[in-house]
Order: sequence, then structure tokens, then C-alpha cells
Amino acid sequence: MIANTILREFRVTEKAANLAANLNQYTFEVNPRANRKEVARAVEKVFNVSVTKVNILNRKPKAKTDRSRGGRPGTKGGLKKAIVSLKEGDKIELV
Repeated sequence: MIANTILREFRVTEKAANLAANLNQYTFEVNPRANRKEVARAVEKVFNVSVTKVNILNRKPKAKTDRSRGGRPGTKGGLKKAIVSLKEGDKIELV
């Protein structure tokens, strides 16, 4: 896969900011078909850093009912997140 299709977006939450500031770990939403090695290569290529570890989290789609459609069941989309640990001294600057 191409690096631009693997990394979908950078996650900006309170927990993600805390991980980035204290543990040098950055959180990305990634393509559901991407694996750890592909995510590591994409981050290294796009941001010019050294990746030491990649943790993957799969959030399953949740069932919900839509009142505007007469109570018909549907799903909220799931996603795949990657928490990427960088080599000490490396940093990702997002402005």
C-alpha cells in the first residue's frame, strides 16, 4: 500500500496528546487492511523518524437504531487505530 493511503488521520485527543508529550507515542487512524509493518514504514517515510514499536487497536462497529428512518437498525462505523512509539530523540511536529 502507498503511505498516503495507510495513514488516514492524526488523532488529536487528550489521551493522544498525553502519550505524545510523555511517552513519545503518536496515535493515527489507519487503513483497516494495513498491518504493523506497513504502518511503521509509512510513518518512517512520511515523517522521517525511526519507529520502535506499533500497537494496533480495532474498534468494532456499534449497532444503533436510527429514529429518522423509522427505527431501522444500522451501524456506526468502526475504525483501526495505531499507536506508534518513536526512537528517543525523534519527534513529529504537526502544525
